[in-house]
Amino acid sequence: MKESEKGFVPVMLTPFKDNGEIDYSGLKQLVEFYLNAGAKGLFANCLSSEMFDLSREERLSVTKYIVEEVKGSVPVIASGTFEGSVASQAEFVKAMYDTGVEAVIVITSMIAQKEESDEVFSDRVFQLLDLTGRIPLGFYECPVPYKRILSADLLHQFVSTGRVIYHKDTCLNIEQVRAKIAVGQGYNFGLYDAYMVHAVESLKAGAAGLSCIQGNFFPELIVWLCDHYHLPHLQPEVQKLQQFLTEKMDIMHHVYPTIAKYFLQKRGLNMTTTLRQKAGAFTEDIRKGIDSLYDDYLCLQQELSIKAAL
Repeated sequence: MKESEKGFVPVMLTPFKDNGEIDYSGLKQLVEFYLNAGAKGLFANCLSSEMFDLSREERLSVTKYIVEEVKGSVPVIASGTFEGSVASQAEFVKAMYDTGVEAVIVITSMIAQKEESDEVFSDRVFQLLDLTGRIPLGFYECPVPYKRILSADLLHQFVSTGRVIYHKDTCLNIEQVRAKIAVGQGYNFGLYDAYMVHAVESLKAGAAGLSCIQGNFFPELIVWLCDHYHLPHLQPEVQKLQQFLTEKMDIMHHVYPTIAKYFLQKRGLNMTTTLRQKAGAFTEDIRKGIDSLYDDYLCLQQELSIKAAL
């Protein structure tokens, strides 16, 4: 990708009705919201989607619905490795690919146990590659059930096969990010950083874009950063937005994704705060913090003249 063509890929929420059923009407509105903000792709069936609390059938049906809703306007990717043997994971990867996604994402923490070595992990990934034909894959350093970070050397082994085109990085270390970007040079591969404290540094280092939970609050801000991070005359504004993302990091992790759904309610989306997973108590203090975040977002959005997605 050219320097000016960085992309934001939201980690999608799953709207639920009050009774816990999937709210497809809310999902349709959410897809439109992301696209209106300028997202260059969508990451369906991820941790923000509460993927571990969806059934096998729901994971597939939600992803297929999203693919159909975007109508080819942007690529969709989705997680495809859950419990079971490598063979059973490979079968689900195939089923997920049949929904129409561009690539199926390998959850690194579901390939090997925490105590198992990188050698074991690597062997299983290559088994998965062998069992899934030509299906494009990616990696997601998901923090659940534990966070398994890939080294640059290990990532290079997989990228050099030509099958791995995507990596969602959560290592929180800009030097490791730079190393991973470097081993992907010359391949059809993009690293998308989740850690907004060094978002600008990551983009300048060659990341293909950003994929962060902050995009479930104000996706247009993340899109603006991807579009303008490199422009000399806008560096004061770029640094102001970077500082905002850094300062607001902690508040956006309290009882997430409840707070993201509440924030989007305030923005006008017809969405409940119902979850299937346990996220903790949405206390009055947390609510006040999110209300304050919303006010600060409005001020920054207006100051930077960024068009709201809704």
